[in-house]
Amino acid sequence: MRRFFVFLVLVLGYSAVSAAQEAEALRLVKSVSVPGVQRKWDHFGVDLPGNRLFVSSEEEPAIEVFDLQSGKHLHSLTDFKEPHNALPLAELKKIFVVDGGASEIQVLDYTSYKVTGHIPLSIDADPIAYDPSKKLLYVVNGGRAAKTPYCLISIVDLTAEKKLADLKLDTNRLESMALEKSSNRLFVNRTGANEIGVVDRDKRAVTQTWPITAAKENVPMQYDETNHRLFVVTRKPSKLIVVNTDTGKEVASLSVHDYVDDLAFDPGQHRLYAIAGGGEGAVSVIGQRDADTYEVIANVPTKPGTKTGRLVPELHRLYVGVPTKEKQEAQILIFELPSK
Repeated sequence: MRRFFVFLVLVLGYSAVSAAQEAEALRLVKSVSVPGVQRKWDHFGVDLPGNRLFVSSEEEPAIEVFDLQSGKHLHSLTDFKEPHNALPLAELKKIFVVDGGASEIQVLDYTSYKVTGHIPLSIDADPIAYDPSKKLLYVVNGGRAAKTPYCLISIVDLTAEKKLADLKLDTNRLESMALEKSSNRLFVNRTGANEIGVVDRDKRAVTQTWPITAAKENVPMQYDETNHRLFVVTRKPSKLIVVNTDTGKEVASLSVHDYVDDLAFDPGQHRLYAIAGGGEGAVSVIGQRDADTYEVIANVPTKPGTKTGRLVPELHRLYVGVPTKEKQEAQILIFELPSK
């Protein structure tokens, strides 16, 4: 009986510590329901000047628009085939929606949401990286859905609403990209080859490839330009892998929650947020102690299938998408980040 009592005290004590760690890592402040629809959320777009959050859905294709501050649902935009990304740009007074099913970027008016243009791409256009200094958008398309052994990175001039070029990469699956502001480099997850590609944006060519050796199926990516560290999360098994972009070498790896699709980095807080849909769903919160040292602070529970989201450090918030799943209603979870 005494042993059982000691065991119970230890379990309860551990649970209290775990709950405290989760509360310190992230605090759920609001759940916004989107009832009566089927939603399989993909990537999020943020419009700080317009106070709007854009969330794309592949299932019952739509872009849902929310008030960024209150979380209030504002609009449902449904004239798409398979939207993956929405990029609102206040300075251009336009919203660019990457529609992989329609093989195009659809251009919407910033205020009225009316369609004003189309920029043709290949099928399955999905991941993007944006260069605000030149108003250029890099879009991954083609590959597996196009039944080709290669993918394209299309370079699009958003001011002219025109595709400038296609860069062909010899793998049938590319995922996230990260742009280096201080140079002409673009990092690309060459998932089909289990490596990182380094693209020279001026030459429009791959100049280096760095193998990922600690695990397989590298999907989301983020970049800490200050420390020259690239963050990649794999799925087989689920690991955060840190790469030194001066050498291309892996300097750290650690396990995170299963099936991460979106990764966020907050340089001010020195934290990473890996949004994972495996099991009951969780956000793995990872602390950056120095450039080569990382630890999982907490795995904050979400809901099954919650694999995408968006960090808005300006508001100290993390937004996470809960998909429709059996009796589970589509939602957006709004978490508050801890103060420094």
